Amino acid sequence: MNHDICSIAVNQIGYPVRAAKIACFTKAGAFRVVDAATGEAVFCGRTGEAVPDPNSGVSVAHGDFTGLTMPGRYRIEMDGESSAEFEVSERPYDELHRGLLKAFYYFRCGMDLVPEFAGKWAHGACHLAPAFVYGDPGRRIDGCGGWHDAGDYGKYTVPAAKAVADLLLAWESYPEAFRRPVPIPETDGRMPDVLHECRYELDFLFKLQDEATGGVHHKLTTLRFPPLDMKAEDDLGDLYVMPISPTATADFAAVMALAARVYRPFDPACADRCLAAARRAWDWLERNPDAPGYRNPPDVLTGEYGDRRGDRDERYWAAAELYRTTGEDVFHEAFKRFKRDDFDKYALGWADMGGYGTIAYLLNGRDKADAALYDELLDGLRAEADRIAAIAAAEGYRVSLERHEYVWGSNMLVMNDAMLLLVAHQLLGDISWRAAALDQIHYLMGRNVLGVSFVTGFGSRAYRNPHYRPGVADGIDDPVPGFVSGGPNAGLQDDCMRGALQGKPPAQCYIDHQDSYAGNEVTIYWNSPAVFAVSAFAI
Repeated sequence: MNHDICSIAVNQIGYPVRAAKIACFTKAGAFRVVDAATGEAVFCGRTGEAVPDPNSGVSVAHGDFTGLTMPGRYRIEMDGESSAEFEVSERPYDELHRGLLKAFYYFRCGMDLVPEFAGKWAHGACHLAPAFVYGDPGRRIDGCGGWHDAGDYGKYTVPAAKAVADLLLAWESYPEAFRRPVPIPETDGRMPDVLHECRYELDFLFKLQDEATGGVHHKLTTLRFPPLDMKAEDDLGDLYVMPISPTATADFAAVMALAARVYRPFDPACADRCLAAARRAWDWLERNPDAPGYRNPPDVLTGEYGDRRGDRDERYWAAAELYRTTGEDVFHEAFKRFKRDDFDKYALGWADMGGYGTIAYLLNGRDKADAALYDELLDGLRAEADRIAAIAAAEGYRVSLERHEYVWGSNMLVMNDAMLLLVAHQLLGDISWRAAALDQIHYLMGRNVLGVSFVTGFGSRAYRNPHYRPGVADGIDDPVPGFVSGGPNAGLQDDCMRGALQGKPPAQCYIDHQDSYAGNEVTIYWNSPAVFAVSAFAI
Protein backbone atom coordinates (compact mmCIF):
# COMPACT_ATOMS: atom_id res chain seq x y z
CA MET A 1 0.00 0.00 0.00
CA ASN A 2 0.99 3.62 -0.51
CA HIS A 3 1.32 5.76 2.59
CA ASP A 4 -0.07 9.30 2.64
CA ILE A 5 1.78 12.19 4.17
CA CYS A 6 1.36 12.14 7.95
CA SER A 7 0.23 15.45 9.45
CA ILE A 8 1.41 14.62 13.00
CA ALA A 9 4.30 12.18 13.20
CA VAL A 10 5.51 10.64 16.46
CA ASN A 11 7.52 7.67 17.65
CA GLN A 12 4.66 5.16 17.82
CA ILE A 13 6.31 3.19 20.60
CA GLY A 14 6.95 6.19 22.80
CA TYR A 15 9.38 8.45 24.58
CA PRO A 16 11.46 7.96 27.74
CA VAL A 17 10.26 10.06 30.66
CA ARG A 18 13.49 12.03 30.93
CA ALA A 19 14.25 12.42 27.21
CA ALA A 20 13.33 15.20 24.83
CA LYS A 21 9.90 14.70 23.27
CA ILE A 22 9.33 16.19 19.84
CA ALA A 23 6.51 15.58 17.38
CA CYS A 24 6.70 16.66 13.74
CA PHE A 25 3.80 18.53 12.13
CA THR A 26 3.21 19.56 8.53
CA LYS A 27 1.93 22.96 9.65
CA ALA A 28 2.49 25.32 12.56
CA GLY A 29 -0.07 25.90 15.26
CA ALA A 30 -1.37 25.03 18.69
CA PHE A 31 -1.46 21.37 19.70
CA ARG A 32 -2.44 19.37 22.72
CA VAL A 33 -1.38 16.01 24.12
CA VAL A 34 -4.34 14.01 25.36
CA ASP A 35 -4.74 10.88 27.43
CA ALA A 36 -5.42 8.07 24.94
CA ALA A 37 -8.12 6.51 27.11
CA THR A 38 -10.03 9.56 28.35
CA GLY A 39 -9.29 12.25 25.75
CA GLU A 40 -8.38 14.63 28.56
CA ALA A 41 -5.69 17.18 27.67
CA VAL A 42 -2.52 16.74 29.74
CA PHE A 43 -0.23 19.16 27.88
CA CYS A 44 -0.82 22.13 25.61
CA GLY A 45 1.77 23.77 23.42
CA ARG A 46 2.50 25.53 20.18
CA THR A 47 4.82 24.41 17.43
CA GLY A 48 7.70 26.38 16.06
CA GLU A 49 7.66 27.74 12.53
CA ALA A 50 6.98 25.34 9.66
CA VAL A 51 10.17 25.15 7.61
CA PRO A 52 10.45 23.62 4.11
CA ASP A 53 12.17 20.23 4.20
CA PRO A 54 13.24 19.32 0.65
CA ASN A 55 13.98 15.64 1.28
CA SER A 56 10.51 14.94 2.63
CA GLY A 57 8.74 17.36 0.27
CA VAL A 58 6.75 19.08 3.02
CA SER A 59 7.18 21.90 5.51
CA VAL A 60 7.88 20.64 9.02
CA ALA A 61 7.14 22.26 12.36
CA HIS A 62 8.35 20.83 15.66
CA GLY A 63 6.12 20.54 18.69
CA ASP A 64 8.06 20.15 21.92
CA PHE A 65 6.28 18.38 24.78
CA THR A 66 9.36 17.47 26.81
CA GLY A 67 7.59 18.90 29.85
CA LEU A 68 5.19 15.94 29.85
CA THR A 69 6.81 13.53 32.29
CA MET A 70 3.79 11.69 33.67
CA PRO A 71 3.90 8.05 32.51
CA GLY A 72 0.91 7.11 30.41
CA ARG A 73 -0.45 6.47 26.95
CA TYR A 74 -1.17 9.49 24.80
CA ARG A 75 -1.86 10.95 21.38
CA ILE A 76 -1.41 14.44 19.97
CA GLU A 77 -4.21 16.50 18.43
CA MET A 78 -4.22 19.58 16.21
CA ASP A 79 -7.15 21.04 14.27
CA GLY A 80 -9.18 17.86 14.34
CA GLU A 81 -6.29 15.61 13.33
CA SER A 82 -4.63 13.07 15.59
CA SER A 83 -1.29 11.33 15.82
CA ALA A 84 -0.75 7.66 16.45
CA GLU A 85 -0.85 6.66 20.09
CA PHE A 86 2.40 6.40 22.02
CA GLU A 87 3.70 5.73 25.51
CA VAL A 88 5.66 7.88 27.92
CA SER A 89 7.46 5.68 30.43
CA GLU A 90 10.76 4.91 32.08
CA ARG A 91 11.46 2.02 29.69
CA PRO A 92 9.30 2.31 26.56
CA TYR A 93 11.58 0.23 24.32
CA ASP A 94 11.91 -3.05 26.21
CA GLU A 95 9.47 -4.99 24.03
CA LEU A 96 10.79 -3.39 20.87
CA HIS A 97 14.31 -4.41 21.85
CA ARG A 98 13.33 -8.02 22.39
CA GLY A 99 11.30 -8.00 19.17
CA LEU A 100 14.23 -6.77 17.09
CA LEU A 101 16.41 -9.50 18.59
CA LYS A 102 13.73 -12.19 18.31
CA ALA A 103 13.66 -11.54 14.55
CA PHE A 104 16.93 -13.46 14.27
CA TYR A 105 15.21 -16.58 15.57
CA TYR A 106 12.70 -16.26 12.72
CA PHE A 107 15.60 -15.97 10.26
CA ARG A 108 16.97 -19.35 11.38
CA CYS A 109 17.59 -22.02 8.78
CA GLY A 110 17.87 -25.78 9.30
CA MET A 111 15.67 -26.30 12.35
CA ASP A 112 12.00 -26.54 13.25
CA LEU A 113 10.60 -23.22 14.40
CA VAL A 114 8.12 -24.52 16.94
CA PRO A 115 4.89 -22.86 18.12
CA GLU A 116 6.25 -22.42 21.65
CA PHE A 117 8.72 -19.83 20.32
CA ALA A 118 7.51 -19.00 16.80
CA GLY A 119 3.79 -18.77 17.55
CA LYS A 120 1.59 -18.89 14.46
CA TRP A 121 4.67 -18.40 12.26
CA ALA A 122 6.03 -21.87 13.13
CA HIS A 123 7.36 -23.98 10.28
CA GLY A 124 9.45 -27.07 9.63
CA ALA A 125 13.19 -27.37 9.20
CA CYS A 126 14.56 -26.28 5.84
CA HIS A 127 17.68 -26.60 3.65
CA LEU A 128 18.95 -29.77 5.29
CA ALA A 129 20.75 -31.37 2.34
CA PRO A 130 24.54 -31.15 2.03
CA ALA A 131 25.79 -28.45 -0.31
CA PHE A 132 27.89 -28.94 -3.43
CA VAL A 133 31.19 -27.09 -3.50
CA TYR A 134 30.95 -24.97 -6.64
CA GLY A 135 33.61 -26.00 -9.15
CA ASP A 136 34.25 -29.29 -7.35
CA PRO A 137 31.10 -31.33 -8.06
CA GLY A 138 32.39 -34.44 -6.33
CA ARG A 139 32.66 -32.67 -2.99
CA ARG A 140 29.82 -31.82 -0.61
CA ILE A 141 29.77 -30.20 2.81
CA ASP A 142 27.27 -29.84 5.62
CA GLY A 143 25.89 -26.32 5.32
CA CYS A 144 22.94 -26.70 7.67
CA GLY A 145 22.09 -23.97 10.14
CA GLY A 146 22.66 -20.25 10.41
CA TRP A 147 20.35 -17.40 9.45
CA HIS A 148 18.69 -16.73 6.15
CA ASP A 149 20.20 -13.44 5.08
CA ALA A 150 17.11 -11.56 3.94
CA GLY A 151 13.85 -12.09 2.10
CA ASP A 152 15.47 -14.97 0.25
CA TYR A 153 17.01 -18.17 1.61
CA GLY A 154 20.67 -17.47 0.88
CA LYS A 155 23.34 -17.43 3.59
CA TYR A 156 26.20 -15.03 3.00
CA THR A 157 29.38 -14.68 5.05
CA VAL A 158 30.07 -10.97 4.55
CA PRO A 159 26.72 -9.52 5.75
CA ALA A 160 26.50 -12.19 8.44
CA ALA A 161 29.74 -10.90 9.93
CA LYS A 162 28.29 -7.40 10.21
CA ALA A 163 25.11 -8.69 11.82
CA VAL A 164 26.91 -10.83 14.40
CA ALA A 165 29.37 -8.01 15.14
CA ASP A 166 26.56 -5.53 15.77
CA LEU A 167 24.89 -7.92 18.21
CA LEU A 168 28.09 -8.81 20.06
CA LEU A 169 29.07 -5.14 20.30
CA ALA A 170 25.60 -4.35 21.64
CA TRP A 171 26.15 -6.96 24.35
CA GLU A 172 29.60 -5.58 25.17
CA SER A 173 28.31 -2.01 25.33
CA TYR A 174 24.93 -2.47 27.01
CA PRO A 175 24.77 -5.84 28.79
CA GLU A 176 21.94 -4.68 31.06
CA ALA A 177 19.68 -4.35 28.01
CA PHE A 178 19.81 -8.15 27.60
CA ARG A 179 18.99 -9.14 31.16
CA ARG A 180 15.54 -10.51 30.29
CA PRO A 181 15.12 -13.62 28.12
CA VAL A 182 13.65 -13.27 24.63
CA PRO A 183 13.00 -16.32 25.03
CA ILE A 184 14.45 -18.74 22.46
CA PRO A 185 14.97 -22.53 22.66
CA GLU A 186 18.47 -22.17 24.14
CA THR A 187 17.44 -19.81 26.97
CA ASP A 188 19.15 -21.12 30.09
CA GLY A 189 19.35 -18.20 32.53
CA ARG A 190 23.15 -18.31 32.43
CA MET A 191 24.27 -16.98 29.07
CA PRO A 192 22.25 -14.07 27.61
CA ASP A 193 19.98 -14.94 24.71
CA VAL A 194 21.80 -12.57 22.35
CA LEU A 195 24.88 -14.77 22.69
CA HIS A 196 22.88 -17.94 22.19
CA GLU A 197 21.42 -16.43 19.03
CA CYS A 198 24.81 -15.37 17.68
CA ARG A 199 26.17 -18.82 18.51
CA TYR A 200 23.60 -20.31 16.12
CA GLU A 201 25.09 -18.26 13.30
CA LEU A 202 28.70 -18.77 14.36
CA ASP A 203 28.21 -22.54 14.34
CA PHE A 204 27.15 -22.24 10.71
CA LEU A 205 30.02 -19.93 9.76
CA PHE A 206 32.52 -22.50 11.06
CA LYS A 207 31.25 -24.82 8.31
CA LEU A 208 32.20 -22.32 5.61
CA GLN A 209 35.88 -22.31 6.59
CA ASP A 210 37.83 -24.57 4.25
CA GLU A 211 39.54 -27.28 6.28
CA ALA A 212 42.57 -27.46 4.01
CA THR A 213 43.44 -23.76 3.63
CA GLY A 214 41.63 -21.76 6.33
CA GLY A 215 40.00 -19.57 3.68
CA VAL A 216 36.26 -18.93 3.99
CA HIS A 217 33.62 -19.53 1.36
CA HIS A 218 31.70 -16.44 0.28
CA LYS A 219 28.17 -17.82 0.48
CA LEU A 220 25.82 -20.80 0.40
CA THR A 221 22.79 -20.51 -1.90
CA THR A 222 20.89 -22.19 -4.68
CA LEU A 223 21.92 -21.08 -8.18
CA ARG A 224 18.97 -18.67 -8.41
CA PHE A 225 16.31 -17.28 -6.11
CA PRO A 226 13.23 -19.45 -5.51
CA PRO A 227 9.75 -18.02 -6.19
CA LEU A 228 8.53 -15.39 -3.74
CA ASP A 229 5.68 -17.63 -2.54
CA MET A 230 7.84 -20.69 -1.82
CA LYS A 231 8.02 -21.88 1.78
CA ALA A 232 11.49 -22.44 3.18
CA GLU A 233 10.94 -26.15 3.76
CA ASP A 234 9.75 -26.54 0.14
CA ASP A 235 12.90 -24.97 -1.31
CA LEU A 236 14.62 -28.20 -2.32
CA GLY A 237 16.91 -26.92 -5.07
CA ASP A 238 20.54 -27.95 -4.99
CA LEU A 239 22.64 -25.89 -2.60
CA TYR A 240 26.09 -24.63 -3.55
CA VAL A 241 28.96 -23.32 -1.50
CA MET A 242 30.61 -20.60 -3.56
CA PRO A 243 34.38 -20.04 -3.77
CA ILE A 244 36.57 -18.59 -1.04
CA SER A 245 36.90 -14.80 -1.07
CA PRO A 246 39.24 -12.43 0.79
CA THR A 247 36.36 -10.28 2.07
CA ALA A 248 34.58 -13.30 3.52
CA THR A 249 37.81 -14.61 5.04
CA ALA A 250 38.75 -11.27 6.60
CA ASP A 251 35.25 -10.67 7.97
CA PHE A 252 35.23 -14.20 9.36
CA ALA A 253 38.61 -13.65 11.04
CA ALA A 254 37.35 -10.40 12.59
CA VAL A 255 34.04 -11.66 13.91
CA MET A 256 35.55 -14.89 15.24
CA ALA A 257 38.21 -12.91 17.11
CA LEU A 258 35.47 -10.70 18.53
CA ALA A 259 33.42 -13.77 19.48
CA ALA A 260 36.43 -15.38 21.19
CA ARG A 261 36.60 -12.39 23.51
CA VAL A 262 32.87 -12.22 24.21
CA TYR A 263 32.29 -15.94 24.80
CA ARG A 264 35.38 -16.48 27.00
CA PRO A 265 33.54 -15.96 30.34
CA PHE A 266 30.64 -18.22 29.33
CA ASP A 267 32.18 -21.00 27.23
CA PRO A 268 35.99 -21.15 27.10
CA ALA A 269 35.95 -24.06 24.66
CA CYS A 270 33.83 -22.08 22.23
CA ALA A 271 36.15 -19.10 22.67
CA ASP A 272 39.18 -21.25 21.92
CA ARG A 273 37.53 -22.61 18.79
CA CYS A 274 36.63 -19.11 17.59
CA LEU A 275 40.15 -17.80 18.10
CA ALA A 276 41.75 -20.79 16.39
CA ALA A 277 39.44 -20.31 13.41
CA ALA A 278 40.25 -16.59 13.31
CA ARG A 279 43.98 -17.33 13.29
CA ARG A 280 43.61 -19.83 10.44
CA ALA A 281 41.64 -17.30 8.42
CA TRP A 282 44.29 -14.65 9.12
CA ASP A 283 47.00 -17.01 7.92
CA TRP A 284 45.10 -17.43 4.64
CA LEU A 285 44.93 -13.64 4.28
CA GLU A 286 48.66 -13.34 4.85
CA ARG A 287 49.34 -15.97 2.21
CA ASN A 288 46.96 -14.31 -0.25
CA PRO A 289 47.56 -10.55 0.00
CA ASP A 290 46.25 -9.82 -3.49
CA ALA A 291 43.47 -12.37 -3.87
CA PRO A 292 40.74 -11.17 -6.25
CA GLY A 293 37.35 -10.17 -4.89
CA TYR A 294 34.30 -12.36 -5.29
CA ARG A 295 32.16 -12.24 -8.42
CA ASN A 296 29.20 -14.48 -9.16
CA PRO A 297 29.88 -17.18 -11.75
CA PRO A 298 27.70 -16.75 -14.87
CA ASP A 299 25.13 -19.34 -13.80
CA VAL A 300 24.73 -17.98 -10.26
CA LEU A 301 22.02 -15.33 -9.91
CA THR A 302 21.69 -15.00 -6.13
CA GLY A 303 23.04 -12.04 -4.19
CA GLU A 304 26.67 -11.35 -5.00
CA TYR A 305 27.76 -9.20 -2.05
CA GLY A 306 30.80 -8.21 -4.04
CA ASP A 307 33.11 -5.40 -2.98
CA ARG A 308 34.58 -3.40 -5.84
CA ARG A 309 36.39 -1.12 -3.39
CA GLY A 310 38.61 -3.97 -2.27
CA ASP A 311 39.31 -5.82 0.96
CA ARG A 312 41.67 -3.49 2.83
CA ASP A 313 38.93 -2.33 5.19
CA GLU A 314 38.01 -5.93 6.05
CA ARG A 315 41.66 -6.79 6.71
CA TYR A 316 41.94 -3.65 8.88
CA TRP A 317 38.98 -4.86 10.94
CA ALA A 318 40.41 -8.37 11.26
CA ALA A 319 43.75 -7.02 12.47
CA ALA A 320 42.04 -4.78 15.02
CA GLU A 321 39.91 -7.55 16.50
CA LEU A 322 42.77 -10.01 16.63
CA TYR A 323 44.94 -7.42 18.34
CA ARG A 324 42.22 -6.54 20.83
CA THR A 325 41.62 -10.20 21.66
CA THR A 326 45.24 -11.44 21.76
CA GLY A 327 47.36 -8.34 22.43
CA GLU A 328 49.93 -9.68 19.98
CA ASP A 329 52.19 -7.16 18.25
CA VAL A 330 51.93 -8.85 14.87
CA PHE A 331 48.28 -7.83 14.66
CA HIS A 332 48.99 -4.33 15.94
CA GLU A 333 51.58 -3.83 13.23
CA ALA A 334 49.19 -5.13 10.59
CA PHE A 335 46.49 -2.76 11.80
CA LYS A 336 48.84 0.21 11.54
CA ARG A 337 49.84 -0.91 8.06
CA PHE A 338 46.26 -1.17 6.81
CA LYS A 339 45.37 2.15 8.44
CA ARG A 340 47.52 3.85 5.80
CA ASP A 341 45.25 2.59 3.01
CA ASP A 342 42.56 4.83 1.56
CA PHE A 343 39.14 3.73 2.79
CA ASP A 344 36.47 5.12 5.12
CA LYS A 345 37.64 4.49 8.69
CA TYR A 346 34.17 5.09 10.17
CA ALA A 347 31.76 3.25 7.84
CA LEU A 348 29.64 0.42 9.25
CA GLY A 349 28.13 -1.14 6.13
CA TRP A 350 28.59 -4.73 5.01
CA ALA A 351 30.83 -3.56 2.16
CA ASP A 352 32.63 -0.85 4.14
CA MET A 353 33.85 -2.31 7.41
CA GLY A 354 36.46 0.26 8.37
CA GLY A 355 34.38 1.61 11.22
CA TYR A 356 34.44 -1.76 12.96
CA GLY A 357 38.24 -1.79 12.91
CA THR A 358 38.37 1.74 14.30
CA ILE A 359 35.85 0.93 17.03
CA ALA A 360 37.77 -2.19 18.07
CA TYR A 361 41.02 -0.24 18.32
CA LEU A 362 39.49 2.64 20.27
CA LEU A 363 37.54 0.45 22.68
CA ASN A 364 40.76 -1.41 23.43
CA GLY A 365 42.05 1.72 25.18
CA ARG A 366 44.76 4.29 24.60
CA ASP A 367 47.17 2.48 26.92
CA LYS A 368 47.32 -0.46 24.49
CA ALA A 369 47.50 1.69 21.38
CA ASP A 370 49.95 3.78 19.46
CA ALA A 371 49.10 7.07 21.18
CA ALA A 372 49.31 9.27 18.09
CA LEU A 373 47.24 6.84 16.02
CA TYR A 374 44.68 6.46 18.81
CA ASP A 375 44.28 10.23 19.10
CA GLU A 376 43.97 10.59 15.34
CA LEU A 377 41.23 7.97 15.15
CA LEU A 378 39.42 9.42 18.15
CA ASP A 379 39.50 12.90 16.63
CA GLY A 380 38.09 11.42 13.44
CA LEU A 381 35.30 9.74 15.38
CA ARG A 382 34.48 13.05 17.05
CA ALA A 383 34.33 14.78 13.69
CA GLU A 384 32.15 12.05 12.18
CA ALA A 385 29.72 12.13 15.10
CA ASP A 386 29.51 15.91 14.85
CA ARG A 387 28.88 15.64 11.10
CA ILE A 388 26.06 13.12 11.53
CA ALA A 389 24.46 15.07 14.37
CA ALA A 390 24.60 18.31 12.35
CA ILE A 391 22.86 16.68 9.37
CA ALA A 392 20.12 15.33 11.63
CA ALA A 393 19.64 18.69 13.35
CA ALA A 394 19.13 20.42 10.00
CA GLU A 395 16.58 17.91 8.67
CA GLY A 396 12.88 18.40 9.31
CA TYR A 397 12.41 14.90 10.73
CA ARG A 398 15.79 14.95 12.47
CA VAL A 399 17.03 12.01 10.45
CA SER A 400 20.70 11.74 9.51
CA LEU A 401 20.14 11.02 5.81
CA GLU A 402 21.34 13.43 3.16
CA ARG A 403 19.49 13.50 -0.16
CA HIS A 404 21.85 11.05 -1.88
CA GLU A 405 21.53 8.57 1.01
CA TYR A 406 17.91 7.60 0.35
CA VAL A 407 19.15 4.38 -1.24
CA TRP A 408 18.44 0.66 -1.08
CA GLY A 409 18.58 -0.07 2.65
CA SER A 410 18.44 3.56 3.78
CA ASN A 411 17.18 2.44 7.18
CA MET A 412 20.46 0.58 7.67
CA LEU A 413 22.30 3.86 7.14
CA VAL A 414 20.07 5.53 9.74
CA MET A 415 20.71 2.80 12.30
CA ASN A 416 24.44 2.67 11.47
CA ASP A 417 24.59 6.41 12.16
CA ALA A 418 22.80 5.90 15.47
CA MET A 419 25.31 3.19 16.33
CA LEU A 420 28.29 5.40 15.55
CA LEU A 421 26.83 8.28 17.57
CA LEU A 422 26.41 5.98 20.55
CA VAL A 423 29.96 4.61 20.31
CA ALA A 424 31.23 8.21 20.16
CA HIS A 425 29.13 8.98 23.23
CA GLN A 426 30.66 6.00 25.06
CA LEU A 427 34.18 7.14 24.29
CA LEU A 428 33.84 10.91 24.50
CA GLY A 429 30.75 11.55 26.60
CA ASP A 430 28.95 14.19 24.52
CA ILE A 431 25.28 13.74 25.45
CA SER A 432 24.13 15.55 22.31
CA TRP A 433 25.25 12.54 20.28
CA ARG A 434 23.13 10.22 22.41
CA ALA A 435 20.13 12.51 21.85
CA ALA A 436 20.80 12.49 18.10
CA ALA A 437 20.94 8.68 18.16
CA LEU A 438 17.53 8.59 19.83
CA ASP A 439 16.22 10.85 17.07
CA GLN A 440 17.15 8.13 14.56
CA ILE A 441 15.07 5.61 16.52
CA HIS A 442 12.19 8.09 16.51
CA TYR A 443 12.43 8.26 12.71
CA LEU A 444 12.48 4.46 12.37
CA MET A 445 9.46 4.07 14.62
CA GLY A 446 7.19 6.53 12.85
CA ARG A 447 8.44 10.09 13.18
CA ASN A 448 8.83 10.41 9.43
CA VAL A 449 6.90 12.07 6.62
CA LEU A 450 4.80 8.95 5.97
CA GLY A 451 4.09 8.28 9.64
CA VAL A 452 5.00 4.62 9.19
CA SER A 453 6.79 2.45 11.71
CA PHE A 454 9.46 0.61 9.76
CA VAL A 455 9.38 -2.36 12.17
CA THR A 456 6.73 -5.04 11.65
CA GLY A 457 4.38 -5.52 14.58
CA PHE A 458 5.57 -2.47 16.51
CA GLY A 459 3.50 0.71 16.33
CA SER A 460 -0.13 1.24 15.38
CA ARG A 461 0.88 2.22 11.84
CA ALA A 462 3.63 -0.35 11.26
CA TYR A 463 4.30 -1.63 7.76
CA ARG A 464 2.73 -5.02 7.03
CA ASN A 465 3.93 -6.41 3.71
CA PRO A 466 7.67 -7.13 3.75
CA HIS A 467 9.44 -8.73 0.80
CA TYR A 468 10.07 -11.93 2.75
CA ARG A 469 9.42 -15.37 1.30
CA PRO A 470 8.24 -17.18 4.45
CA GLY A 471 5.81 -14.35 5.15
CA VAL A 472 4.43 -14.35 1.62
CA ALA A 473 4.09 -18.15 1.56
CA ASP A 474 2.55 -18.72 5.00
CA GLY A 475 -0.90 -17.30 4.23
CA ILE A 476 -0.96 -15.46 7.57
CA ASP A 477 -2.25 -11.88 7.43
CA ASP A 478 0.01 -10.57 10.16
CA PRO A 479 3.70 -10.31 9.31
CA VAL A 480 6.41 -11.88 11.43
CA PRO A 481 7.09 -9.17 14.05
CA GLY A 482 10.36 -7.35 14.62
CA PHE A 483 11.66 -6.99 11.04
CA VAL A 484 13.20 -3.67 9.96
CA SER A 485 12.23 -2.61 6.44
CA GLY A 486 14.82 -1.37 3.96
CA GLY A 487 13.00 1.95 3.85
CA PRO A 488 12.72 4.84 1.38
CA ASN A 489 14.79 4.40 -1.76
CA ALA A 490 14.90 7.17 -4.35
CA GLY A 491 16.59 4.75 -6.77
CA LEU A 492 13.22 3.00 -7.35
CA GLN A 493 15.02 -0.21 -8.34
CA ASP A 494 12.00 -2.50 -8.56
CA ASP A 495 8.92 -2.39 -10.76
CA CYS A 496 6.63 -1.91 -7.80
CA MET A 497 8.38 1.29 -6.75
CA ARG A 498 8.78 2.55 -10.31
CA GLY A 499 5.06 2.12 -10.95
CA ALA A 500 3.90 3.98 -7.86
CA LEU A 501 6.54 6.48 -6.79
CA GLN A 502 7.80 8.37 -9.83
CA GLY A 503 8.49 12.03 -9.04
CA LYS A 504 8.24 11.62 -5.26
CA PRO A 505 10.77 13.38 -3.01
CA PRO A 506 13.35 10.96 -1.56
CA ALA A 507 11.80 10.39 1.86
CA GLN A 508 8.45 9.51 0.26
CA CYS A 509 9.96 6.86 -2.04
CA TYR A 510 8.52 3.93 -0.14
CA ILE A 511 5.66 1.54 -0.76
CA ASP A 512 4.51 -1.14 1.66
CA HIS A 513 4.23 -4.01 -0.83
CA GLN A 514 5.63 -7.53 -0.84
CA ASP A 515 6.95 -7.08 -4.40
CA SER A 516 9.10 -4.09 -3.42
CA TYR A 517 12.39 -5.84 -2.86
CA ALA A 518 14.34 -2.58 -3.27
CA GLY A 519 12.39 -0.81 -0.53
CA ASN A 520 10.59 -3.34 1.61
CA GLU A 521 12.91 -6.31 1.96
CA VAL A 522 14.19 -7.40 5.37
CA THR A 523 17.75 -8.41 6.25
CA ILE A 524 19.75 -9.52 9.26
CA TYR A 525 22.07 -6.53 8.84
CA TRP A 526 19.25 -3.98 8.92
CA ASN A 527 17.98 -5.48 12.16
CA SER A 528 21.38 -5.74 13.82
CA PRO A 529 22.32 -2.03 14.08
CA ALA A 530 18.76 -1.37 15.23
CA VAL A 531 19.32 -3.83 18.08
CA PHE A 532 22.51 -1.97 18.99
CA ALA A 533 20.83 1.45 18.89
CA VAL A 534 17.77 0.44 20.90
CA SER A 535 19.98 -1.37 23.44
CA ALA A 536 21.31 2.01 24.59
CA PHE A 537 17.81 3.06 25.60
CA ALA A 538 16.65 -0.27 27.03
CA ILE A 539 18.75 -0.14 30.21
